[in-house]
Amino acid sequence: MIGLLSGYVSQRVPSLLYRVSLIMKPQVVFVLGGPGAGKGTQCSKIVEAYNYTHLSAGDLLRAERAREGSEFGQLIASYIKEGKIVPVEITINLLRKAMEETIENDEKKFRFLIDGFPRNEDNLQGWNSVMDGKADVKFVLFFDCGDEVCIDRCLERGKSSGRTDDNRESLEKRIQTYLQSTRPIIEQYEKLGKVRTVDASRSVDEVFADVKSILDKEG
Repeated sequence: MIGLLSGYVSQRVPSLLYRVSLIMKPQVVFVLGGPGAGKGTQCSKIVEAYNYTHLSAGDLLRAERAREGSEFGQLIASYIKEGKIVPVEITINLLRKAMEETIENDEKKFRFLIDGFPRNEDNLQGWNSVMDGKADVKFVLFFDCGDEVCIDRCLERGKSSGRTDDNRESLEKRIQTYLQSTRPIIEQYEKLGKVRTVDASRSVDEVFADVKSILDKEG
């Protein structure tokens, strides 16, 4: 299955990237942080204030899981329920498709916040393999937040979100996955000088004030 997915990605990407190269190469900011760190909330505020398109890897996967007729829906559901990371080929294909559709609809929309990706080394290698030279990763926007704060926020969100993974058992698994798999990716980008860290344990407005300072400086 993964080989089939990889072939689909490689067949589809050249046409997208040829067209995109005639307009503007996608400018990407990876948005990372633990579950409940406020990534989605802050991305919404960034979109309101700046010319970015927000792509949430998790939202795209959940939408694909729910899409009638999706051949990968059940597979995605099982990974999400267990707090595991979905195979990279699926995630990159969904991100690529979303970027393609955005730029085709409006060529000025070439700046993207990619939220919740890359979440592990496999994600990063997959991105580099498929998108190297096709999109510019400007930096990682890292929302740093304590584990208990993240869990409490997600449990509160779970009262109304309808998300099957907003429960303590799934959250503890997601936190461990994040610490073991995602933090090393952030550390790799830190060594490259490409991480911008925000203390995400504070109020939404306090966090966004720091975010604005970073984006205004980065241009």
